[in-house]
Amino acid sequence: MRVLTVLPPRELYAEGHAGAISLLVSRVALCDDRVIGRAVSGVPLPGGKFVPLKRGIWPLPQRLSYALSCVRAARHFRPDLIEVHNRPDLAMALSRVAPVRLILHNDPRSMRGAKTAKERSRLAAKVLVCAVSRWVATCFAEGSDIPPRVEIQPNCVDLSVLPAERPRKKQVLFAGRVVADKGVDAFVSAWASLRHQYPDWTAVIMGADRFGPDSPETPFLTRLRPQAAQADVLMTGYRSHPDVLEAMTEAAIVVVPSRWPEPFGMTALEAMACGAAVIVSPFGALPDVVGDAALLAAPDASGALEAALGQLMDNPALRAELGRKGRERAALFSLEAARARLVALRQAAIAFSRGLAAP
Repeated sequence: MRVLTVLPPRELYAEGHAGAISLLVSRVALCDDRVIGRAVSGVPLPGGKFVPLKRGIWPLPQRLSYALSCVRAARHFRPDLIEVHNRPDLAMALSRVAPVRLILHNDPRSMRGAKTAKERSRLAAKVLVCAVSRWVATCFAEGSDIPPRVEIQPNCVDLSVLPAERPRKKQVLFAGRVVADKGVDAFVSAWASLRHQYPDWTAVIMGADRFGPDSPETPFLTRLRPQAAQADVLMTGYRSHPDVLEAMTEAAIVVVPSRWPEPFGMTALEAMACGAAVIVSPFGALPDVVGDAALLAAPDASGALEAALGQLMDNPALRAELGRKGRERAALFSLEAARARLVALRQAAIAFSRGLAAP
C-alpha cells in the first residue's frame, strides 16, 4: 500500500528538532511510507522516507501555500491512502485526491475545519477519523446528535530502545515543555515547600519552551528561573529525546502536573516505561493512560502535589510498586501493538472510502 503521511506545518522531521507528532510518526512508519512536511536542516528522522515539500512560486499566505504544496505532492505520488496529522481542513482538501485517514493528537474543537459539531460530522462522513485517546474522541463527538465514527489509535513507546535499568537517584524530574499549561511552576512551588524536609533529594526541570536547542527565552521562563533557583530546582534547558529517556531511567519520581487537559500524555507513558514512579494531573487523557500505575494530583489544588511527592519520597516500597505497575502498563502501548493497529486502521480507511464496513 502506498501511504503518504502529511505532517502539520510546524512539525520538523529532523533529529534534534522533532516534536511529539514527528517522533511518533517516525516510530510507527513502515519502510515504504512517504512522509512530507517542511524542509529541514540536519538529518531526517529514520521512519519512512521523508520528502520535503516544494514551495510554490507565488507569494501566498503560509497556510494556503502549505495546503497547495501537499495537494501537489499527493497528486504526484498517487498514494492509495493519505494520512493527515492534526489538520482537519487539510484532510478535507486532500480527500479529493485519495482516501484519507485523519489522526487527531489534540482537542479538535479549536482546529480549523472541526470547530463546530456540524463541521466535525461533515468531516467524519468524508474521512476516517482516528484519535489518540478516548478523551480526544469524546471531544470530537461533542454536540453531535448521532455520534460520529472515531477510531482510537493510541500513541506508543518503543520498549526496545529504552535505557537499561539502573539504580535510582533520589531525584524528582519534570521533563517537557516549560510552559504554564504544563504546570511546571506548580512543581517549583511544591518543591519550595518540601525541599527542607528532604535534603537528600534533588529536583530537576528538563526542557524549554519549544523542542530544539534554539528554543526562545519567554517571559514565563524569565519569571520561572529565579523561582526555581530559590527553590533549589535545577533547570537544564532543552535536551534530546534520548537524554530525556536516560533521565527518566535514573530519576526515582517523574511528575506530569499539566493544567492543560493532555490529549494523551506521552511523557507519562515514557516515564512509566522507564520504571519511574509517576505523578500525573487528573485532567484530559492522563488518568486513562496511567490507570492504577500512578498517583493523581491536581497542580493547583492546595497541597495536592506536595502530598503526592511526600508520599512517594517517604515510601520506597510504593515507588517500587508503581515502577513495576508502570512498566506493565506501558507494555500495553508497545510499538508492536501500535503497528498492528496501524495496519488495521489503514485497511479500515480504504474500506471506509469505498463505503464498505471496516474489516
